[in-house]
Amino acid sequence: MSRLKRYEVGGLPQHIVQRGNNRQACFIRERDYQYYRECLRDASVKNDCQVHAYVLMTNHVHILATPCTPGGISHMMQSLGRKYVRYFNSRYQRTGTLFEGRYKASLIESDKYFLACSRYIEENPVRAGIVSNPGGYRWSSYHHAADDDDSLIKDHPTYLALGCNPSTRAEMYKKLFDGIMDAQVLQGIRNSAQKGMVLGGEHFMKEIEKILNRSIRPRVRGRPKREE
Repeated sequence: MSRLKRYEVGGLPQHIVQRGNNRQACFIRERDYQYYRECLRDASVKNDCQVHAYVLMTNHVHILATPCTPGGISHMMQSLGRKYVRYFNSRYQRTGTLFEGRYKASLIESDKYFLACSRYIEENPVRAGIVSNPGGYRWSSYHHAADDDDSLIKDHPTYLALGCNPSTRAEMYKKLFDGIMDAQVLQGIRNSAQKGMVLGGEHFMKEIEKILNRSIRPRVRGRPKREE
């Protein structure tokens, strides 16, 4: 099976998903979550990436981050993986890989999908039935909206546009979680991350194709039709 293409553009956010190999646990004790978050913070600073949202589940992670330069996300994830896997293997006396293959990533159109993607990430524990609301889960960026000091998080301009001060922005952000998330938007975020596709409108897709100088549209399966 060919590798999924990655579309990295400096200054545009990406939704990153990485799962444990064979769905095995990536976090066992509280210190594991803490250390992964420390590693992510260090790797993001080192590779000039800004992390806007995240959730650390038992056997996978979701991260929403913007690289300042093309390739920044790849370098960040490589640095993060090497450091955390070395720690995890040493702590639990194991060897070999911890995460499955390569991480998956989807380029996100900020104006249209940034806040929805952030919500999708932070509601993961709710959809998994672990908690009844995102505020009840400790290992996510949702608490940043409650004015908690999370040195890992860097506010994206789309988030900053929600209000003129931190308390107003936090209040407006929390209101985004009212009600049920639109099923079509949820499925679009899920599909784009799974397949490594660009998530955005037609104009955004065309702009990315101009920047990359190649098509980013999914290929049609099967042989092309023969002309009569």
